[in-house]
Parts: sequence; structure tokens; C-alpha cells
Amino acid sequence: MDIQTLAALKATAEFFAQQSQQIYLVGGSLRNLLLRENCDDWDVVSTGEAHKLAKQLANKLSGHYVYMHEKASRVVLKREGHEFRMDVSPLRGQNIEEDLLQRDFTVNALAAPLANVVHYLEHLEENAQTQGKEGLAPIEGLIDPSNGLPDIAARRLCVVNDLVFQHEPLRMMRAVRLSTSYNLQLDDETKRLIQRDAALLPTVAAERIHDELYALLDKDGATARLRKLDEVGLLTVIMPEFLPAKGMPQPSPHYWDVFEHSLETVGALETIAHLFNPTPVDTEKQFDTLISEDVPEIQNILQEAEQQGIFAFEALTAPRMKLAALLHDIGKPATFSVDENGGIHFYNHPQAGVPLVQQITRRLNTSTQDRRLAQQVAAHHMRPGQLGQLDLVTERAIRRYFVDLGPTGIYVALISLADHLATLGPQPLSDAWKGHLAVVRLLLTRYVRERERILPPGLVSPEELMRRLSLEPGPRVGQLLEYLAEAQADGKIHSKEEAIWLAEEWIATS
Repeated sequence: MDIQTLAALKATAEFFAQQSQQIYLVGGSLRNLLLRENCDDWDVVSTGEAHKLAKQLANKLSGHYVYMHEKASRVVLKREGHEFRMDVSPLRGQNIEEDLLQRDFTVNALAAPLANVVHYLEHLEENAQTQGKEGLAPIEGLIDPSNGLPDIAARRLCVVNDLVFQHEPLRMMRAVRLSTSYNLQLDDETKRLIQRDAALLPTVAAERIHDELYALLDKDGATARLRKLDEVGLLTVIMPEFLPAKGMPQPSPHYWDVFEHSLETVGALETIAHLFNPTPVDTEKQFDTLISEDVPEIQNILQEAEQQGIFAFEALTAPRMKLAALLHDIGKPATFSVDENGGIHFYNHPQAGVPLVQQITRRLNTSTQDRRLAQQVAAHHMRPGQLGQLDLVTERAIRRYFVDLGPTGIYVALISLADHLATLGPQPLSDAWKGHLAVVRLLLTRYVRERERILPPGLVSPEELMRRLSLEPGPRVGQLLEYLAEAQADGKIHSKEEAIWLAEEWIATS
């Protein structure tokens, strides 16, 4: 506990005492304190006019007051790079016990007078040895109407009552996030209630489901959280398009079925992000089998791309990217087929996946940018791997790849590597992995270091081309511009007049 936070909590307790109002630390703040987890936001409940008191508190502490909604106001203090945030809520019900019994889980239905919490924190360090022997250190005046303290001690997540999810269905997703974030075990009754009420989740506003899903995807270990979401029946409520993917077999060398492969690709993307992070990875044993001579060079190229502003290591594992990785093969169930020899095929599944991705991301109310990214990943994730199977990767193929994708092509190439790892699962890597890495290195080299050569500025604008050749707007103009761009990239033309001359020849012969 840093000194500034403790001082702010103490000043808050003293202010409410001066106002003759009771103030309690509640919910996740108290839970985290008892679990010995970090606490970035402090939640308090007060008697009296909470909004008015919060505003007065902010003024007294020379902080900022933010009205959030009718249930809470926020006080923010910024001191020398340190930020303290406290949400002040009015008491719900006649007393604090009634307030707590309206909460979701027993570990969140705890409260303690803030002054007592301050006293506890002040003595936490000196009492550390005693606490270690006795388990949870006592906080004087702890209020626990739903018996949450034993659940904290057992790291168990239990609902306050059996109507919790019916009153607020989003709490089902929150249960998964809390259990995985704080290593809490969902008790059997809570699991049963989630499965019972799972069908209610679509009644929640799409924006709130989106935010909770992105919170689940945010940090490392997202595959485990997605799997937990599926175990309680929520993932396919959010994305029913995955239902036919469960148990759907795939041909060799695939280790997982379509559904499990999709989940594993998210975790593999996290692995890829660590592999290419600029921090050294050769000392980390989990990456030993993945490293080849191309890895250090790809790391260097990605650092250059970040300096150019066309790539960010942080963005590679952002929730939007993990969602795109999760959905990359969503077109497979619709294209599943078995030939006369028993061979399994998913012909044109990238193209089939695009409208399904659009359907899912619209339902989740993602941003236009996130939706576009997921569609591009679904449509193009196989291209780098397919290029790796060629004897020679042509400049034209590289140029077309980046004409279609631009800087997003960097991310798609890295997701294709994650797809490769998730295809093999625990099976050993083969020479195909080295070939795939080599192609990704080639793609990134051309785009990051030689972009002006493979994608030179056009010699003639579409408007001038149509004016000088008396062309009407339409697909033919696009085809002509593509033809000229290829000729320019191949070094066949170098000026506007040469471009016009070649265009005239193309029109005459096409």
C-alpha cells in the first residue's frame, strides 16, 4: 500500500466523520484487500446525500469530481504521477446489510467502516507474521450478511441468492471473469444457475456484453477464460455460430477440432506476441522449439514497423485482435465436406467466414474498425501460409497481398503463424514452420523496408486516366489501374506518359 493512497483513504474517513455520516469500504475493493490482490479503484457506500458529499470531498482534497450515474460519483486525485480513484455510492436499502444483500457474489457482499480499514492498513505490515499464521487478518466491524468471508478464505465464488442472474444476466459473464482473474472456483450451485439462466444473456445491451467479452480477452490466458465461458454454456449463447464447430473433425495435421482450434489460436497469438517481443526470448524455455534464424530478424523488422507507426506490439494482443483470431475459421462449419475417400475439406471457408464475422461483430456492436479487422483476418489468414508452399514467392504476390491489406497485412501474417501453432497443438514442429517464418520475414521486409519499391505512388490519377482516355467510371478503370501499378512495380514504366501509352495499349487489346 503506497503512502499517498493510504493518506487519501484516511482523509476520506475523517471527512465523513466530520459530516456525521457513515462510510463503508465495500465490494471488489474489500474483496481484493482480503485476497491480497491489487486494488486500483476504491468503492465506498455512504449514508446521507452521497453525490453532494462526494463533490465536497473532491473539493476538500483538491481533486476532481465526476458524476457517473445515479448510483455513483467518482473522486479522482492526481499527485506526482499517482492517481487515486474512489467511487462513492449512496446506501441502497435501510442499512448496509440490505445494501450488501442486493449484490451479486458473497465475496463482493462485504463491508467494513472505512476508518477501520484505514486502521487495518496502517498495521498490516507489522502484523504480517500473525496474518500469515491465522489466514485472513481481522478487520474490526466487518459486515458479512451472506457468509462471504469463508468463501474468500476458500477462494470460492458463490452467488448471494438464486435470482442474482435473473436480476442482471451480465453477472454470468462477470462470474467467469472474476473466477479466472482471481483464481476463484465457481461453486456447483453457481454453475447450475448460470446454465439455467444462460438464455437470458442476449437480453443485455450489446455494448455491455462487448465490454465484458473484451475484458475476458484482454490479458494473457484468454483461451482458458474463453474455455471457462464455454463450460458454463455462455460462449455459444454469445456466438451460436460456433455450435456446429464443436466436435467437427479436421484433416491432418490438425490436432484439434474446429472449435478447439479456434480457442487455441487465441492463446497461440499470445505466444507469437511474446516470441517477437523486442525483449530477449532465447532464455525462455517455452520458446526454444519455435526459434529459428528468422525470429531475431522479424523482431528487428517489427521494431522498425513500430517506429514507422504502422505496427504496435501492444496492439497485437489487444482484445480486438484476439477476437479476430478466435473468428478466423468461423467459415469452416458452413463449408465442411467429405470426399469419396473420406478426406475432409473446407473449400472457400475464408470467403464463407466473412459474412459470419460481420454477423457476429454487428451483434456484439464492435466498432467499424474492429469489424473490418476481423473480416480481413477471416478472408486472408491463409495467404501467408499458402505463399510458403510455393517454390518462389513473386514480388507481384507480395505486392497484391499488401495492396489488399495495407499495414493490417503485418498483423494477418502474425496471426497466420498463430494459426499454424494452433493447428499442430502438442505435435512437434516441422520444416513447414521454418518455411512459414521465412515467408513472414519476406513479407515484412518488403513492406517495412522496401514499401516505396513494391507499392510506388501511382504515376497517373484515376481522374486523369479517365479524362485522357475518355473512360467511364466502373470496374474496368480499377482493373486498368491495377495493371499499371503492377507494370510500375515491375519497372516496366517510369513516367506518366509511359503509363498513358501502356493504358492505351491495354484498352486496344482487352
